[in-house]
Amino acid sequence: MINVKELYKSFEKKDVLKGISFKINHGESVAIIGKSGIGKSVLLKHLIGLIQPDSGEVWVEEKLVNTLSFTQLQSVRAQCGMVFQFGALFDSMSVEENIGLALSKLSEMNKEEVTQQISKSLAEVGMENSEKLMPSSLSGGMKKRVGIARAIAIKPKYLLYDEPTTGLDPVMTDSINRLISKIHKQEDVTSIMVTHELRTVFEVAERVIMIHDGKIKFDGTPEQIKLSNDIVVQQFISGNSTLLETEA
Repeated sequence: MINVKELYKSFEKKDVLKGISFKINHGESVAIIGKSGIGKSVLLKHLIGLIQPDSGEVWVEEKLVNTLSFTQLQSVRAQCGMVFQFGALFDSMSVEENIGLALSKLSEMNKEEVTQQISKSLAEVGMENSEKLMPSSLSGGMKKRVGIARAIAIKPKYLLYDEPTTGLDPVMTDSINRLISKIHKQEDVTSIMVTHELRTVFEVAERVIMIHDGKIKFDGTPEQIKLSNDIVVQQFISGNSTLLETEA
């Protein structure tokens, strides 16, 4: 379980998160939505200790993340596969080396097991026989797939996606959405994705958390958010950002 309690975070005197609280149970598929710059990615990075809160608590598997030592934090990160917004692949390293680096840091596999796991993870995302390719030769969609392969290679309990379909055309977006849904069911993981793409929300998520003005504005199912009477929620769902910008 992930349990976030009264989380506050500000940058340069700007309050980004203002007392965010929620629980995510094992097996859920959750989309965290809101307009760009609202703090969605900041929230996601708190879950694996990449950012420390000003106050509040982040619990992952009954461990208080914001109090852990580096060694203890690595044990939490080993349970959380992170898919970064732009892939975050090292340009000087091959696909195999990029995935292998994560495995060497977050698992206890030997060299042979690492090689097998890399091939297995790439096959799961439809990237068989791409081990020797360099990131510069990959399309945007392929980089996303390699990023997902790297995340699932460590056999995590949680998969965290930061804007998984940003920059992709509609066809590739649908392809990545199907892949995320398949992995969620196949790997028996908890999926948490930050996105502003409603297409992804309605195709992938079972639960939606909307952040507005640093607080949780909505928490419910995709079907419920469509029927919400809240004016701010309606504005976001309809794609009209006028009110969102006024109140932000």
